[in-house]
Amino acid sequence: MRHGKQKGKLSRDSAHRKALMMNLSREVIDHERIQTTEAKAKAVKPELERLITLGKKGDQHSRRLAMARLGQDKFIVYKLFEELAPRYAERPGGYTRILKLGPRKSDSTEMVFLELV
Repeated sequence: MRHGKQKGKLSRDSAHRKALMMNLSREVIDHERIQTTEAKAKAVKPELERLITLGKKGDQHSRRLAMARLGQDKFIVYKLFEELAPRYAERPGGYTRILKLGPRKSDSTEMVFLELV
């Protein structure tokens, strides 16, 4: 059964959603903390957790999978595998945190910080 398997669409078509997830993942890995909407943060969090787990494996296949997920950005993949993955070597999961900031003034959308623990 497929209960609970459907991802949020975020009011975008599939190509736009894929590009959004890739960009958000790259920004979190690069800056280690970003401000975004709650819906986007909740959508990208599992994606980011999988990438860090790939970084912990550290083999060539994991690097290639990460490159495919991060848009062939060698700098970001290097940072993921060489800097972030060793930091979480002993941690079994839960590499990200969502901190609520309150509503945005213009449209009252809930804003959050998505950061690496």
